[in-house]
Amino acid sequence: MPEICRDSFRELWLPDFEFDHPDGECVRSVRCLVAWELRSGRKIQMWEDEFGPTCPYNISRESCVISFALDAELSCHQFLGWGFPEYAIDLRVEFLRATNTSPPPPKEKGKGWGSLLQALTYYGLDPIDAVVKQQMRALVIRGGPYTADERKEILDYCECDVRSASRLLRVMIKRGDLHFDRRLIYALFRGHYMKAVTRMEFTGVPIDLERYDRLTNRWDLIKMKLIETLGKSFGVYDETGSFSRKRFAWYLNKRGWGWPMHESGQLDMRDKTFEMMAEIHSELEPLRQLDYCLGKLKLRELYVGRDGFNRCWLAPYASRTSRNQPSNSHFIFGPAVWLRDFLIQPKPGWGLCYLDWRGQELAIAAGGSGDVALMEACASDDPHLHFGKQAGLIPSWATAETHPREREQLKVLGLAVQYGLKYRSLSLRIDQPDIVGRELLRLHRKVYRRFWEWSDNRVSRALLSTEQRTVFDWLLRFKEPPKINSVRNFYCQANGAEMMRCACCFAMEAGIELCAPVHDGFLIQAPLDRLDNDVACMRACMARASRVILRGFELRSDAHVFRYPERYSDPKGRGRFMLETILKFL
Repeated sequence: MPEICRDSFRELWLPDFEFDHPDGECVRSVRCLVAWELRSGRKIQMWEDEFGPTCPYNISRESCVISFALDAELSCHQFLGWGFPEYAIDLRVEFLRATNTSPPPPKEKGKGWGSLLQALTYYGLDPIDAVVKQQMRALVIRGGPYTADERKEILDYCECDVRSASRLLRVMIKRGDLHFDRRLIYALFRGHYMKAVTRMEFTGVPIDLERYDRLTNRWDLIKMKLIETLGKSFGVYDETGSFSRKRFAWYLNKRGWGWPMHESGQLDMRDKTFEMMAEIHSELEPLRQLDYCLGKLKLRELYVGRDGFNRCWLAPYASRTSRNQPSNSHFIFGPAVWLRDFLIQPKPGWGLCYLDWRGQELAIAAGGSGDVALMEACASDDPHLHFGKQAGLIPSWATAETHPREREQLKVLGLAVQYGLKYRSLSLRIDQPDIVGRELLRLHRKVYRRFWEWSDNRVSRALLSTEQRTVFDWLLRFKEPPKINSVRNFYCQANGAEMMRCACCFAMEAGIELCAPVHDGFLIQAPLDRLDNDVACMRACMARASRVILRGFELRSDAHVFRYPERYSDPKGRGRFMLETILKFL
């Protein structure tokens, strides 16, 4: 790829639109546009009745479009049929990269980090008055007809956002938080991914509206039924229907099960911990789903459009490892697995396919370290069993059917050791004595010696340089000594996110209709007569993305196809019990 820098572009455009975008819907109307060209000083102001079929500013290869929250502006391009700019930069994403530290920057109460107001305040620039901003947004959403004074107010407010973005751009370049040299290619890649995000936010996930209405109308009654039946069977809910940690501790002690604890001595009840322990003790999975349904599932906050599609902001680059973090309340692929199976269904004449990489994190560790033995395991049909054979723990003919218990233990080991899990934590997770966890870790270090040398070296380099980077230059800086496990975790998680973005961009360029990213997988849709071809094309895009990130090492993928009238079903069947229970109540 040729080197791209500031001088590669004849024009630098900063546009801003005011538009109406209801929750769960596509953009409904675009009120106005203000755009500045930074080199020549040219300015454009247009009202909605002045828009034509083509973009009034240059979006060709000789121009770069720069905006804060680029997907908002691109959604207006999509609505107006203008097409996307060839090159674009999202100042919000670059701001998130520049402030991506451990510990993270302080957040406003109740708000995430990354708004234009926060960015202006962070760099010492005069922020826009929040009250004025709220008033102007309400005026835009209200709709016309507008008086001449109201039009002028809206255009002035729109231009104020452009002026703020212009000042923000200059200070970010001056402070080195946005590079306009050979490193600009990474910012342009992040901007390119925002086009794919815009497409996914426009498409959305197809929902069975009739089922959704039935469920929301009876949800309060169903929750009462769940407490009366499932809640009583576990005995961990008190008389008010609240989860009791004391009763849960009795439940665990009665079965002789260990559980991770906080330093305070309290049980660790985080979602991630509960999910991990439910994998060890399958009896806990219905209780985990019940606890989420009763405590955190806000069914009426799910964004569903009138056309029967779940659309929400995908929150790109929101996590420290740069993964998407859409709201669990608004996004159908939140933690309530059964809800996906209950509601997701392709529209008539269409099909869906869920695709994900096989053992992505393990394969990233293998490709990054160049460990031949680990690569060999990743290329096998079952990497976890393959390690058992390499270490002499199971016979060479062993399968998941003949050695299910051993495979589960080896799976926990394979996923956990990348993050420096100690033998006691490992023993707890596999429900074995400490000596078993210690021996498994010793064998893993022996079989995958090169991986461990590479992993330890990465930790040392991160501690010395006080930062970590991905292959496409996503950056995490340390303000204080980090946790070693977090350092080990960053490489696989963050480069997994880069791989996902690569695959999204390839798929968008190939014309595949992406519905949503799902951590390290994707949901796509296509007409039934094109579905098989699009699935094959998507798998090729995923394989190509893995080769790009891992320097030629290719990951395989799995595809789960659902043709109308079939419904989406979780490949692991995790929500089946709760789904069957809910269906009985309905």
